[in-house]
Amino acid sequence: MDMIIKTETEWREQLTAEQFRVCRQKGTERAYTGKYDKCTARGTYVCVCCGNPLFDSETKFDSGTGWPSFYSSIDKNAVIEEVDDSFFMRRTEVICAKCGSHLGHVFPDGPDPTGLRYCMNSASLDLLPPHGS
Repeated sequence: MDMIIKTETEWREQLTAEQFRVCRQKGTERAYTGKYDKCTARGTYVCVCCGNPLFDSETKFDSGTGWPSFYSSIDKNAVIEEVDDSFFMRRTEVICAKCGSHLGHVFPDGPDPTGLRYCMNSASLDLLPPHGS
């Protein structure tokens, strides 16, 4: 996959202030404030920065955490997982494999079949309707 490289200025011009803070500065939106937390619409969640398909709505579940959660990514190559030792804790950060945007974190407390909870920021996602809709 070819990486998308842009300057900070280019990202700032493309994104809202909140999207830039979350995606490019590894921020986190406040719980229960994101537009996709309680969203039940069908479709594909893509990276707000580059359009890379990340998650299918079929894998979304209500984790009760205040952030949209998924039990698997759409493809094993869609995201990169890296150790995040910020805020005096160890977590696994989830990053878009195409543009390097921060998406959220993954935790080992999700439902079957994977047991994973990809806890994402709504600000890092766009929801595209299913093809043919």
